[in-house]
Amino acid sequence: MTGNPAGEAPGRSLLLSNERPPPAAPAASTECLIEVTVPVYNEERILERNVRKLHKYLTGNLPFRFVITIADNASTDATFAIAQRMQVELPGVRAVHLDRKGRGNALRHVWGRSNADIVSYMDCDLSTGLAAFLPLIAPLLSGHSDLAIGTRLARGAQVVRGPKRDFLSRSYNLLLRTVLSARFSDAQCGFKAGRADVIKSLLPSVQDDGWFFDTELLMRAQRKGLRIYEVPVTWTDDPDSKVEIIRTALADLRGVARLRFGSPRRYRSSGTDADSGAQCHPAPAKLTGPEQPR
Repeated sequence: MTGNPAGEAPGRSLLLSNERPPPAAPAASTECLIEVTVPVYNEERILERNVRKLHKYLTGNLPFRFVITIADNASTDATFAIAQRMQVELPGVRAVHLDRKGRGNALRHVWGRSNADIVSYMDCDLSTGLAAFLPLIAPLLSGHSDLAIGTRLARGAQVVRGPKRDFLSRSYNLLLRTVLSARFSDAQCGFKAGRADVIKSLLPSVQDDGWFFDTELLMRAQRKGLRIYEVPVTWTDDPDSKVEIIRTALADLRGVARLRFGSPRRYRSSGTDADSGAQCHPAPAKLTGPEQPR
């Protein structure tokens, strides 16, 4: 099934077998609340610059209310202190501290407690161009799809990265297609979103709390028959990435083996209608900073 519900960037949809609570929407509002989680570990050098860039983009371009959640994964530098300061300075930004590392751990914690209609995440380095964010969430808002992912490996993507990382990425996704019959093209791009009710129904079945979290979430969704929409992105490799390639690759291989040969776990469906969509309505005008939730 293909389509372009946003009328913007081309995409592909696959039908596949001490912490503050998030700011709440006003009781009389029919607008969507979009939550963007930014998992971070020792990112004091780039955190403020990139969160301010993200906040400015969302304020100027997103016709819905939003909250940016900075999820600190046990940083040992000034990352969380910076996040706390930005929580005070920027409307719609909040800071969460976790005592354990792991991107999946951060997403599980934030998404499982979110009161947003759409939950999403992106890497702190903003390697993925922000122009892809509206096409990412559009099919979720319309009810066209249940999850949406950025892809660096589909036609239309523009990617700048070294040959080693490109080879590893393509090899990993080929492995997923061969061993797990994955029907999505890019499991590990740090740019994903989903309907909150759908994500919450999947979380109990996802065991991994590290980098494999993304792959397992998508495979659980595919096996449940949920619709995954793919958006080709513009992506520039971060030369200072903290990903430990060998350790991550070994963990991913163990995760693939578990999904292929392990006993399937039972998990509860939310019982929601996959075709219902988030049932959101755009705000009457673009939001300005002071109108964002605190």
